[in-house]
Amino acid sequence: MSISIGGSFGLLQAKSLDRHIISNSNYEVPAGSFTIILIFVILIWIIIYDRVLIPLASKIRGKPVSISPKIRMGLGLFFNFLHIVVAAIFESIRRKKAIQAGFLNNTHGVLKMSAMWLAPQLCLAGIAEAFNVIGQNEFYYKEFPKTMSSVSSALSGLAMAAGNLVSSFVFSTIENTTSSGGKEGWISDNINKGHFDKYLWVIAGINVLNLLYYLVCIWAYGPTADQVSKVSEENGSKEENSTEFKNVNPQVDDKVSDETSSKEKELTEFKNRGQVEKVFKISEENGLKEE
Repeated sequence: MSISIGGSFGLLQAKSLDRHIISNSNYEVPAGSFTIILIFVILIWIIIYDRVLIPLASKIRGKPVSISPKIRMGLGLFFNFLHIVVAAIFESIRRKKAIQAGFLNNTHGVLKMSAMWLAPQLCLAGIAEAFNVIGQNEFYYKEFPKTMSSVSSALSGLAMAAGNLVSSFVFSTIENTTSSGGKEGWISDNINKGHFDKYLWVIAGINVLNLLYYLVCIWAYGPTADQVSKVSEENGSKEENSTEFKNVNPQVDDKVSDETSSKEKELTEFKNRGQVEKVFKISEENGLKEE
């Protein structure tokens, strides 16, 4: 998640755009304040997920519904990929408009384009953070022993630190590679001269590889503690149903047996009664003959 743009690229983007919320007003939003959109989206998404989506899904299915931490982490990585793709597309459009406006060599030029166009990519980044980071913490707490709870709470921060180190390495590698031979590299203090859009496409490719690697990891990890307990509960429920069915069957069999015995008894009595009547009839006929 932390292998993203890094540095002050978002700040440079915001500074090159119109930051007035209301046109012709004197107040403009500070360029560094646009990250508040990301934090706001994280808070709103957590509320919507916990208080709206999950209860609604549970009501529709008629039983408690929850998304496992593994799926939530994967969704976070997927939304992070979408965030980078949207950012790359937007930067391509912004750079093209800046060149058309004659701001190629003007680092202080401001486009007549609202900075609120940064909101979609920031919203996707916020949803990605809400899914992945919270999913990570939940995964560690559930899978680790209770004696390692302090370690589990620090792992997401450790992953973030490692991601930032890798991000710095990727950043410097691309800068050195693209600027070799005296060429204008992709990374530049002048955002209009640089090619941050191409840099973002590289990051998007890394995100795809990261997502595929994650799928391999969750396949190799196997079922989580929640999944194992759920299967155990389902098997226990099936065994109880089977036992109840077995307990009910003897009663049914006894009832059927009783009914069968009663019918056989009636049939036997009917046959015996017929034979007795036949004997009496024969005796009467013999008596008449003798007379």
